[in-house]
Amino acid sequence: MWGTHVSLASVLWLLLSRQVHALNAVNCATSSTKAFSVVSSGKAAPIWIGSDDWPGVQRAASDFQSDIQKVTGVKPSLTNFTSNAKVSGIPIIVGTLGRSSLISQVVKNAKIDVSSINGTWESFWASEVSNPLPGVKQAYVIIGADKRGSIFGLYTHSESFGVSPWYWWADVPVKTSKSLFASGCQHGTPTVKYRGFFLNDEQPALQNWAQEKFNTNWTATPFNHFFYSNNTHSIPQIFELMLRLKGNYLWPAQWSSSFGVDDPENQFLADWYGVVMGTSHEEPMARSIPNEWNEFGSGPWDFSVNADNITEFWKVGVERAKPYETLYTVGMRGNGDEPLSTGESIGLLENVISVQRGLLSDAFPNTNVSKIPQVWCLYKEVQGYYQDGMTVPDDITLLWTDDNWGNIRRYPLQNETSRSGGAGVYYHVDYVGTPRDYKWIQSSQIPKHYEQLSLAVTRNATQVWILNVGDLKPYERDTEFFITYGYNASIYNQANLDTAYVIPWAQREFGLSASKTAQVAEIIGNFTRYNSRRKPELWNSTTYSLTNYNEADTVLAEWQAVAAASDAIYNSLDKNTQPAFFQLVQHPVQASANLANMYIQAGFNQLRASQARLSANSLAVTVENLFEHDFDFESEYHSLLDGKWDHIMDQTHAGYYYWQQPMTNTMPSVSRVQSKKQALPGPMRIGLDGSAGAWPGDNPNDCAQQYSCPNPYLLTLDNYTPSGSRYIDIAAGGPNTFQWTINSNVTWLKLNSTKGTVTASSPETRIKLTVDWSKVTGAQYAAIQINATAKGQAPMNQPVFFIANNTVVPKGFKGFVEGDGGISIEAAHATRNTAVNGVQWTELPGYGRTISGVTPYPPTGNNDQNFTVGAGPLLEYDFYNFNTLVNGTLNVTTYVSPSFNGYGDDRRLAFAISIDDASPAPQYFMPLTPATTTPAGWDTPDGFVANSIVSVNTQHTNITTGNHTLKIYAIEPAVVVQKIVINTGNVRYAYLGPPESIRV
Repeated sequence: MWGTHVSLASVLWLLLSRQVHALNAVNCATSSTKAFSVVSSGKAAPIWIGSDDWPGVQRAASDFQSDIQKVTGVKPSLTNFTSNAKVSGIPIIVGTLGRSSLISQVVKNAKIDVSSINGTWESFWASEVSNPLPGVKQAYVIIGADKRGSIFGLYTHSESFGVSPWYWWADVPVKTSKSLFASGCQHGTPTVKYRGFFLNDEQPALQNWAQEKFNTNWTATPFNHFFYSNNTHSIPQIFELMLRLKGNYLWPAQWSSSFGVDDPENQFLADWYGVVMGTSHEEPMARSIPNEWNEFGSGPWDFSVNADNITEFWKVGVERAKPYETLYTVGMRGNGDEPLSTGESIGLLENVISVQRGLLSDAFPNTNVSKIPQVWCLYKEVQGYYQDGMTVPDDITLLWTDDNWGNIRRYPLQNETSRSGGAGVYYHVDYVGTPRDYKWIQSSQIPKHYEQLSLAVTRNATQVWILNVGDLKPYERDTEFFITYGYNASIYNQANLDTAYVIPWAQREFGLSASKTAQVAEIIGNFTRYNSRRKPELWNSTTYSLTNYNEADTVLAEWQAVAAASDAIYNSLDKNTQPAFFQLVQHPVQASANLANMYIQAGFNQLRASQARLSANSLAVTVENLFEHDFDFESEYHSLLDGKWDHIMDQTHAGYYYWQQPMTNTMPSVSRVQSKKQALPGPMRIGLDGSAGAWPGDNPNDCAQQYSCPNPYLLTLDNYTPSGSRYIDIAAGGPNTFQWTINSNVTWLKLNSTKGTVTASSPETRIKLTVDWSKVTGAQYAAIQINATAKGQAPMNQPVFFIANNTVVPKGFKGFVEGDGGISIEAAHATRNTAVNGVQWTELPGYGRTISGVTPYPPTGNNDQNFTVGAGPLLEYDFYNFNTLVNGTLNVTTYVSPSFNGYGDDRRLAFAISIDDASPAPQYFMPLTPATTTPAGWDTPDGFVANSIVSVNTQHTNITTGNHTLKIYAIEPAVVVQKIVINTGNVRYAYLGPPESIRV
């Protein structure tokens, strides 16, 4: 029914049985000594490659030679083989079908069937063969269908042998072995044709780092060929990383550089390596905008008045890129990633693309322009031009985009999936813009990436995928998943992301035991979930409720637990592995946990100060220490490996005043009470679970009148309250020491402590209250007395009234039970799940703010049509309520992920909801919105994407107390439900909603 949660035992079996280092389900290595010997007994098989093969393949073969040496300590020979070459040893023969004369000869002699890869895109085949060449009885042959097929074949072997693609970029240690054996392997055409990332260098991190490491006095920017290839220094840079990840397409850094101008070797070396170059969504015709136009352009960037100069500018870009493999961006936006000026017409943009295609035809006179790869990015307002009727040639790839927050706005419709140019996706894990920049640390979830990108696969948007990775670090894992999923989407599903990706990734990078690898996967799932609930840049001191459901305390405990787990793994690692773990896991966990702790403690500080509690002062100090400690994590990162990554963590992230990054980090506000002055009512302050008030004395939260309030009746507990307890805080209201006692007039109320002392150095005690339900029938009352005595002062007494309600459900009932005034249900925990026409609500494990989400699957089911209201796949949740709101009303809040339908603006996201046999009420919770904008409330600082949720509120009438069933019907695909909350009278605000109710 649901996605399978993987047991530790199955993880152990997976890791111990497969021993796979590669993440694309292709393993070319084996432990069997009967397989082909790459290295054994101190001897390495020689590597042969044809001298007429692609330069990039020859360069990758050199990496392959070096990788074998890194793993085994034995360096194989690498020879440009000719018919006159001396034959010795059993070789590894590498080459490209149709390019390498050596491979042509091997295929002919060994009678290799290459039909599975011949003429395909980026495929490879590898196996041991007999009699490949005269005088050679055996060889291991790696054949690529094309240039990158050969390169990927080599790097797949390297990864299988123990060399991570991140061995330099994240300092992942090579897994060493005295022997290596190859088992043969192959990979077909990738799912996505062009797969890559966009270095959106929007300052301060990547540029500052590159300026320190790669600045020269002969290029205008640090983003020169030393940064991209650094071939002369033998330091692997962007191009090699791209290819090791099985990517092939790059949008280069743009804001402080011009790829084709600043260093004349950039374009040449990209092509030499085998990387397809492009330019970002707002940089047409292989020219950098705004830098190149600002330097070389003439007149305004306005095609309606300056067409000749702009056309000449584009012509230079086309001619400059002509010798190299290029995917040309077409269209036009305003200078500097802005919309075109008001009044620009669709006709003008159609003319722009016509002129651009004319330039391509002129530059490639013997090539049909439809065969030249071109992409038009439908970013922001540009999507509106297309949907308002702008026509573009069928061969141009339509690059659909997300909303900058990981929610893809639209996918190809049925009448668009057969376009010869196809479609693709521009996606973000880093962004500068409203409602806030987010570019400090990982704050996206792989299950969310999968959910959105799998829709792109099913809708045939697989021609181009490009990921905005900002400064690249610290988004290593997100970057690799994006490219790996695009390389082979068939190996992933919603239920296996841990076992198929995260666990093999962690095993490859850190070489841990199976149990510790599973722990790392859990750490990653937890901290990325906590960060994606709300981006750290959007956190504040009241993000999580300080009073309701112990939410802030619970979130803080979650962060402390994941930080402790990461610490334990980090401290257990050897010194060679710690730098990689620090970059990829430890730093983001610890830095995020520290920041979360700072904000939550700042919230408690303000609350305690409003309650006249002395502990506000120590919390202020805690916040100040945590704020300063934030810089320590940055400093530790920058000092790692003698400063290798200096500046990579320069990004500010605390104290945003508006959407743009703050110029420095700013601590949240804290308050202090006078440490030498006693609170007016006396030395003792009382705080109660679920209240921001304080007693004795006046507090605006004590009652509606805000002064002269009665003694509190605030503590209530029923048999099905998830926490199972309540608490009372006994706290200092100043410097004076006092002794306290607490007791009740009933035996069924249990207190974990009954007396103690509060001092200025130990300013408060929390008393936990539980109930012996075997002694309570129905609703019973208890009077609690709290007494305080202090030297030289009159005794104090504070009564608190407690209600225990022993709610009971009928024997045999199974389902969720009302507790604490409501019923909270995780969407995955349905009582029944009914499929319709092969479509069923399916769990997305690890997705969302709490545990998971559910979505109709497959998304293309029901022939791409929506379901009639009440006729779609059905989720049912049995529940029992003891109360209702006025006149038998229940209010239900359904927590839904912010997303777009993707089937067009005329099909709004929707589901239907009902209780029992009432008619299902359709919920079209996203308004119809022009393609040029997002719905109202989407990108405000407290809007849908900021909160990572859309709350859909419905009211249900004529509900009695007792046993009922809540029903959720699918109408449209792409709806992801995370949680359902039924208010029976006392549901309070919490950012994540109430904790899940007890299920019997």
